Amino acid sequence: MTAAWRAAVAFVLACAAWPVQAVECRELAHLSNSYTVCTVDAGTENLRLFLNDAQGQPYGHFTAVDAVLAEKGKALAFAMNAGMYHDDRTPVGHYLEDGRQVQGVISSAGPGNFGLLPNGIFCIEQGRAQVIETRAFLDRAPDCRFATQSGPMLVIDGALHPRFLPDSTSRYVRNGVGTSADGQTVYFAISANTVTFHEFGQLFRDVLKTPNALYFDGNISRLHAPMIGRSDPGFRMGPIVGVVEPAG
Repeated sequence: MTAAWRAAVAFVLACAAWPVQAVECRELAHLSNSYTVCTVDAGTENLRLFLNDAQGQPYGHFTAVDAVLAEKGKALAFAMNAGMYHDDRTPVGHYLEDGRQVQGVISSAGPGNFGLLPNGIFCIEQGRAQVIETRAFLDRAPDCRFATQSGPMLVIDGALHPRFLPDSTSRYVRNGVGTSADGQTVYFAISANTVTFHEFGQLFRDVLKTPNALYFDGNISRLHAPMIGRSDPGFRMGPIVGVVEPAG
């Protein structure tokens, strides 16, 4: 074996020894706004939703989810609040966990951001994930393992939500999710500063290039990303989306 071949083999072996991260999180700037964007491969990672513990009580915090997972030798590699909820932490819209429906689909217009149609559903299937506009979801009836409904949609088939105003003065810290066209890549984003819906939608449409994206919430938006040393405290949450990996 030549010296060149020995060097090449050593390089491959070294690469194989590097730890592989389940989620990649990075800082990103767009239109004078700052974001943290976490990317998940839906085809390889254990992406799922959390709402209640074994006693039927809402988890509320990332630490509560992590504590239960630790008993099984697992941990959260990433997590984010994932949809709007009532005061008792029950989901406002459709919620499905491990095939069990907690709340049905709400397709009618209503008050607040959730009812600003079109809204949508984040659907985690076997090996892929999709953001689907609510009425299209009802027509298609995808085979979701997990699903959470929120609103409004940020991007619908490549276009911004028609109600978004470029000159809006409504600004909040916001978080949301977008998916690639093939459903293999999921982008979770949270703003570092207050942003408008129009600006947030542009991030998903123009930078992340997601044909569909969904708003999760604002003001209470939270991120758990231990790979960048971040786990946001705050008010108790309802639905939580996360990636589970072996502990350690």
